[in-house]
Amino acid sequence: MSDPRIIVMECLRYHPERDTEPYHQRFEVPFTPEMSVLEGLQYIKDHLDGSLTFRWSCRMAVCGNCGCMVNGEPVLSCQTFLRDYHPECVRVEPLDHFPIQRDLAVDPADFLDKLQQVAPYLIPAQDRIPEDGPYRQTPEQMQDYLDTSACINCLLCYAACPQYGLKADFLGPAVLALAHRYNADSRDAGRARRMEVMNGDAGVWGCTLVGRCSEVCPKGVDPAGAINRNKPAAALDTLRRLLQSGRTCTP
Repeated sequence: MSDPRIIVMECLRYHPERDTEPYHQRFEVPFTPEMSVLEGLQYIKDHLDGSLTFRWSCRMAVCGNCGCMVNGEPVLSCQTFLRDYHPECVRVEPLDHFPIQRDLAVDPADFLDKLQQVAPYLIPAQDRIPEDGPYRQTPEQMQDYLDTSACINCLLCYAACPQYGLKADFLGPAVLALAHRYNADSRDAGRARRMEVMNGDAGVWGCTLVGRCSEVCPKGVDPAGAINRNKPAAALDTLRRLLQSGRTCTP
């Protein structure tokens, strides 16, 4: 490491088997301009405290595993650089709104359970076999869902979403954006199934369009926009159900 500078990294620590509550621990980390926050965490684990726990995989902003709060902002630690915080302290904490498993690692079970509810996969109108050939799609049809297909399930949008922090049953931005991704796909026939989940207070109507989810997304997905685009469809779905049941809307 040529001509390193020193930065203080303050990491949240919590081992549930030994700690009664989380606390912060400070480390002095030598760094060079190209070092990311993730590399700073790796330096701590390799040279200062091997018990520090955090998740990472690709180091290329593709896997989404290294999401954390850095000075109160949800970011991918692999594309966030220590140089941008020097000479101030860098505070690294687990993503907001999720239970802490250990140190900087959170439990994503709630997100995964909710993701299953919207069937995040193609549901064909009829069974096909390889001999039927591939589904074909025009470039224009692909553009209808291409932006939301970039989601990497990093959960930064959940850490930024105030509604998810307030309402335990809210499906959340990434789940609703991924539901839109498949609803908008010309090869899919599962929209009615997903709308049963999306059309409710825990679905698109639970979103207050603060828009922070779209601001923090590292891949340029616009979850707030995807949710908003599904509100007219949800309203029409409600009206259709009322008409089919013979009931009328009351003030």
